[in-house]
Amino acid sequence: MRRVKIIGTGSYVPSKVLSNHELAARIETSDAWIVARTGIRERRIAAPEEATSDLAFAASVQALEMAGLSAEKLDMVLVATVTPDMQTPACAVHLAHKLGAKNAFAFDLSAACAGSLFAMSVASQYIATGAVKSVLVVGAELLSRITNWEDRGSSILFGDGAGAMVLVPTEEADSPERGLLKLQLYSDGSAADILCIPGGGSRFPLTPESFLARHNKVSMRGREVYKFAVTALVQAVERIFSEHNISLEQVKHVMAHQANVRILEAILERIGIPIEKAHININRYGNTSSASVPLTLDEANRAGKLQAGDLILVMAIGAGMSWGAGLIRW
Repeated sequence: MRRVKIIGTGSYVPSKVLSNHELAARIETSDAWIVARTGIRERRIAAPEEATSDLAFAASVQALEMAGLSAEKLDMVLVATVTPDMQTPACAVHLAHKLGAKNAFAFDLSAACAGSLFAMSVASQYIATGAVKSVLVVGAELLSRITNWEDRGSSILFGDGAGAMVLVPTEEADSPERGLLKLQLYSDGSAADILCIPGGGSRFPLTPESFLARHNKVSMRGREVYKFAVTALVQAVERIFSEHNISLEQVKHVMAHQANVRILEAILERIGIPIEKAHININRYGNTSSASVPLTLDEANRAGKLQAGDLILVMAIGAGMSWGAGLIRW
């Protein structure tokens, strides 16, 4: 089967900035308290008229332009999101229409903050088997619409944004080690209640009472999420390296979902990778869920920080609990 490479990246964040100082005027918190516990200083908030597909569209246009590929050449559009434009149809369908991707089939994937890794895995399987030749993978979230702004524990974390990647098969002229080398995914439903949106589904349909109780907003037990995330991702990364016979010293870049900089610091300290190798933007964007990894990848790519042959470690964890880690040879 063919290996898969990324030939285009793109990203978008809304123009409106919500700083910690502005949040402190709404809830009992402070800039110093938020920075010390999360590393976040500000986040982006979508305009009232913006939907998730709008954010995804802006990031996708950049990715397609870098790839030198027209939307009509796409075979598949896959959007990772927990905040689609509407319950049905999928956000990916709206995105494909806006792009003019007339020859692509489109669907959404829900794996919360790990969504972009899950989407990359699905896309790579389609490409590797020869079913398709080009896939647009997008992580896009409008988390400000599902945030309980009265909850100090979670409202400080989330921001809106999108990141996009164009995936195609490697070519004969490519280095045999170029592309997505390995990607392993995991899920544990026994921990589903530590990070979830309890209302709005078939189990707990929204009622006037549950709406007032904010059951349609993110519910999170922060300490439990922290403990689970650190343990799970350390194990996932260690397994990737042990099975692929690659040393940690070979890693040039770390592209991780950034839920909390303290989580990332704890993980990298335990596995022995210097924090300096991680590309960090949570201070500017907050937790952008499925958008985090592709958004960070695009920023590093456009800044010229990624060189041919560089080994990139990607990892993410989110509600489910769902998580994964992988290696990309740029």
